Amino acid sequence: MAAHYWPRGLDERRFPVEARLYRTEPEVQVLVHSQRPPGAPLGQVVLVHGLEGSSQSGYMKSMAQAVLAAGFAAHRFNMRSCGGTEALCPTTYHSGLTSDVLFVLRQLARQGPAPIFLVGYSLGGNVALKLAGELEQEAPALLAGICAVSTPIDLAGCARCLEAPVNRIYEQRFLRKLKRRIRVKHRYLPERYPLDGLDGLKSIREFDERFTAPGFGFRNAAHYYETQSASRFLSRIRIPVLLLQARDDPVIPFKVFEQPALRENPHLELLAVEHGGHLGFLSWRRPRFWADRVIIEWIRERHGTKRRPIPSL
Repeated sequence: MAAHYWPRGLDERRFPVEARLYRTEPEVQVLVHSQRPPGAPLGQVVLVHGLEGSSQSGYMKSMAQAVLAAGFAAHRFNMRSCGGTEALCPTTYHSGLTSDVLFVLRQLARQGPAPIFLVGYSLGGNVALKLAGELEQEAPALLAGICAVSTPIDLAGCARCLEAPVNRIYEQRFLRKLKRRIRVKHRYLPERYPLDGLDGLKSIREFDERFTAPGFGFRNAAHYYETQSASRFLSRIRIPVLLLQARDDPVIPFKVFEQPALRENPHLELLAVEHGGHLGFLSWRRPRFWADRVIIEWIRERHGTKRRPIPSL
């Protein structure tokens, strides 16, 4: 919680922001906020936010600042209907919707410069990992590596964890935001997003059963969770991946990372720390945003710059 409210700066004067809409499908546009360092960038880093986040989420802004300071271009990707784009597509987003990110990555690859790294947070991490698994042998031609932070790789297991009484504050916060988004979508597509019964939904699972699953052609929430969890795709990943996870994450039980692929696939590296919560990782000393530092050093190593020791929290 402290990390969520901790002030995070992004220098938009030194690094001007370019807002660009990408038409990923005939009726779908997604918004990307891009910034570039002075001179030629060393490469590009695409950041994907989590559930009910946006390009303005604190972790997106502080990571973009770190990326730019390291000499890379930063692209803050907004999922469908996020970042104020509810009117620009008929659907919302879901935990396994990879097509929009893939479209933007391919566009950026044509623009240059290479390499491109993908950093996903929470739900965005699941999207990033699933995409790498879907691409399999094609991934190295597009991506140099992926970092996934606080990632719910088992959607059903994480949904059950959210329903625990101790996590009520987290689930209800997410649920309020999801309901608010449905009300906004209702203004544009009232028949597709009816409001009857919306206030009575008590859990993320119920929300997914009512809106997410039918909205994207899944039989039900269980079918959605089963088919879209990144855990099903880890063994197929063929590019370097860093999974950054706290053992005390309140909404992701650490046991979901007991996956054979994390032991058997040499492309996967799990960096687990005792403390950090969900997208927290605040350090006791400067720099405060420990995850940003770790990710930048990992990217630098992949880019060919000597890696520094990982600082303690």
